[in-house]
Amino acid sequence: MAKVGYARVLANDENTDGQIDALIAAGVSNDVQHLFVDEGSSNSKAPRPAFDRCLDSLREGDILVVAKFARLGRSLANLIELMRKFDAIGVSVQILDNPALNTYVPEGLDKDAAQRLRDQTEYMLGILGSLAQYERALILDRTRVGLESARARGRNGGRPAVSSDDPKVKRAKDLHSEGKLTPQEIAGSLKIGVSTLYRYIKM
Repeated sequence: MAKVGYARVLANDENTDGQIDALIAAGVSNDVQHLFVDEGSSNSKAPRPAFDRCLDSLREGDILVVAKFARLGRSLANLIELMRKFDAIGVSVQILDNPALNTYVPEGLDKDAAQRLRDQTEYMLGILGSLAQYERALILDRTRVGLESARARGRNGGRPAVSSDDPKVKRAKDLHSEGKLTPQEIAGSLKIGVSTLYRYIKM
């Protein structure tokens, strides 16, 4: 059995020092085999290479420790999915700032106390699961209402059409004709993708 810690940033101006200190204080060894940290982008869709390595390192009986509840999942639904996954592979989770969600049972608890703790965690996960479904339903409903409103105004969903008269299209063609910049450099200067650049050139 090993304690494995994970930390990550949620804001671009945040660092993980406080989380790391809390993980070490909770018994996580301060080495690359037991402590995994994702620095850099806080974008919810950004890759999490340290988290992927953390998942690969976990074995049955291990305890995954996170300092803050919000650092584990990308969303509420993702958090519930991860908690279920950890339970299925025999990994306990210890959330330092929200013990009510712990699946980790401290040593020394009698059988009844341990069962009450498990029941409490299952109850909390059930509530969070319901909230995740509600959150998803709200997002889908807002999307539907937005599309219906757009159609009522004569617009369809998706990106607005760009014509060959658009200044950005003309600039893209001019830069490409000059031959001084690579397609990647042109796309970067116009803040568009390379595939979009080629589409502009063909207009």
